Amino acid sequence: MFFTNRKTALRLAALLSLAVWILGAVPAAAQNLSAQKEVVFKSVDENAKAIALLGDNIFYFAELGMQEFETSKLMTGILEKGGFKVERGISGMPTAFMATYGSGAPVIAIHTEYDTTPGNSQTPGVTDHKPMVEGAPGHAEGHNTNAAVMIGAAFAIKKAMDQFKLKGTLKIFGSPAEELLIPRPYFVRDGYFKDVDIAFHDHVGEELKTEYGVRQYALISAEFTFKGQTSHAASAPWHGRDAVDAAELMDIGFDKLREHLEPTQRSHRVISFGGDQPNVIPPLAKIWWFFRETTIERAQANFDKAKKIAEGAALMTGTQWSFQVFSAIWPTRGNKTLAEVTQKNMELIGMPKWSEEEEALAKELQKKQGAPVIGLHHKVEALRESRQTASSNDSGEVTWIVPTGRVSFPSNIPGIPAHHWAAGVAPATSLAHKGAVVGAKALAASVVDFFADPALVAQAKETFKKEIGAVQYKSFLPPDQKPPIHLNKEIMDRYRPALEKFYMKEKPDFK
Repeated sequence: MFFTNRKTALRLAALLSLAVWILGAVPAAAQNLSAQKEVVFKSVDENAKAIALLGDNIFYFAELGMQEFETSKLMTGILEKGGFKVERGISGMPTAFMATYGSGAPVIAIHTEYDTTPGNSQTPGVTDHKPMVEGAPGHAEGHNTNAAVMIGAAFAIKKAMDQFKLKGTLKIFGSPAEELLIPRPYFVRDGYFKDVDIAFHDHVGEELKTEYGVRQYALISAEFTFKGQTSHAASAPWHGRDAVDAAELMDIGFDKLREHLEPTQRSHRVISFGGDQPNVIPPLAKIWWFFRETTIERAQANFDKAKKIAEGAALMTGTQWSFQVFSAIWPTRGNKTLAEVTQKNMELIGMPKWSEEEEALAKELQKKQGAPVIGLHHKVEALRESRQTASSNDSGEVTWIVPTGRVSFPSNIPGIPAHHWAAGVAPATSLAHKGAVVGAKALAASVVDFFADPALVAQAKETFKKEIGAVQYKSFLPPDQKPPIHLNKEIMDRYRPALEKFYMKEKPDFK
């Protein structure tokens, strides 16, 4: 190179030397950071087909909460084959599991759910209502993709841990029956998170995004049982004590109470058992309630009011009453430090490149469902503080004991409500597969950032202390309560034989 000005040449040479010195002074961990991300992203890309196959297999299993036997078997088998140590049936739930890899600190947990919803069977990729099995369960939220993202991320994290000799322990939790809001309060109560330093939860959505702050509601799930006395409903009803009457009176009583409750509350119920046949006064009835509120204390207060109403209903009908708490969960919240790290990774990764066919599918479904016809999202939104919504997730229990981050990934169609058959159109299509890949990359890269930099873990713990302030976590789950593993058994026994015809032969093979 020829310089007309000798002074300029000397100046450039000095700057070049300074740049070389600066790069040499960068710590090895920082130098490896981009290399670690490259390994993570390459691993996810290599496993893209396996991620898609895992999500699709779970979609066709269509298993309700507490009955995810095929799903759990497939996931734990994959993890075990991949070199993870697997403990099945944790906290007394046959379809729950914990897998571990590595040793020592920090301990980082990732956890998610994989159950489906009742009555929402739907053929994927079809925008008209076309159940695979009429009346059967279906993945009308996309929890099948949650599982695929978690497993895909776990393999990428493991590869980075091995290649860069990252110290620490990775814990992977399979959380059944999230739609019933059950597992994680039991995990926490039973000590599975006592040594965890930070945690990540992944969940399907419409965007690639993360947030911090309080996000969802607290909830108490409880079933009330009324016991009465049989008699002939026509010839001697005065000898009977009608348990269904008691359940109905409780329902009406709480409905009348709503006027006097805070407008923030959300409470809903089903009569889970309502007698056998009309000519016999029913001696048994069950009504199952969800009590939601902004805080766990306010949810408990409404639950206590409901118990008074149940007592009154029993007095009016001459029946006996009891209750069983299935679950009690705190609101979900997100840690700002984890959110900031995750946001940077999401901006690095970007949204999927959607095809014309995927855009057309989204717009067609939106049009048919009366939603805004906007197609799919194309950019990663800026980091923002959460706005609390009335939905709930039992992962909230974890978020008040350790700093927790959430990765939402774009495998659903915007504007389509969950728990409706239309939400089952996308979760086993190329649209969902692409969203799961970017979700797995964001989750894995964020976990690796914390394994690579102990100072980040310390920072997360510090911000967590400031965020929760004087709040002291305590479990609202009865200490002797066992998980209700019987739930949904009858429904799955009824529909599983018909669903088995749709099970996929090709299984995922993770590298």
